[in-house]
Amino acid sequence: MLTLISATPSPYARKVRIALAEKAIPFELVTEVPWDSTTQTPRHNPLEKLPVLIFEDGSSAYESRYILEVIEAKWPEPPLVPADPWERLAARKVEVIVDGVCDACVLLFWERHRAPEQQSAEWIARQRRKVDGGLKALAETAGTREWVVGERFGLADIVTGTVLRYLDVRFPEHPWRSQYPNLAALSARLEARPSFAGSVPVPQVISDKVV
Repeated sequence: MLTLISATPSPYARKVRIALAEKAIPFELVTEVPWDSTTQTPRHNPLEKLPVLIFEDGSSAYESRYILEVIEAKWPEPPLVPADPWERLAARKVEVIVDGVCDACVLLFWERHRAPEQQSAEWIARQRRKVDGGLKALAETAGTREWVVGERFGLADIVTGTVLRYLDVRFPEHPWRSQYPNLAALSARLEARPSFAGSVPVPQVISDKVV
């Protein structure tokens, strides 16, 4: 059986969990904090980042975009990436936008954990612009269609859904639902799917702190 090393709030790991669930691929979920001394992450990823997907032979894949590529190559049914090349590129573009928003959210999260006098207002403003710009682009791409790209559920929906719920966990004060009603409706539809309902992100407790 496959093993997925994950962190509970991670949108990157959730993408992989949803893809595996949609393809009905069994796996064992191992929850870790990659900077804890007990982590096994460095044994499987030289970059010491999550998620990591470990195969039956002990080999591993890491970095969520690459893991999703591997999953699609090894288990092509049902397809999560469009067959049409332009739709496929459109889905990948959405993935780039989402990863950029997630990266900015992570940087914002840790900046806000610094002492107030050490926080950079300019840095925070820059990351917030990335988040807001990315959400605007996602809303424009999704429009009023049922699915973000093409005529069926796929990669673009997985990644968009994960970043939206991640905002609820890390930045519940962000008004994305009122700003983009189409994204709010999309999120509600996606979160009703079993693959999403079974992977709801939650904060982790680390050294008596919730992160």
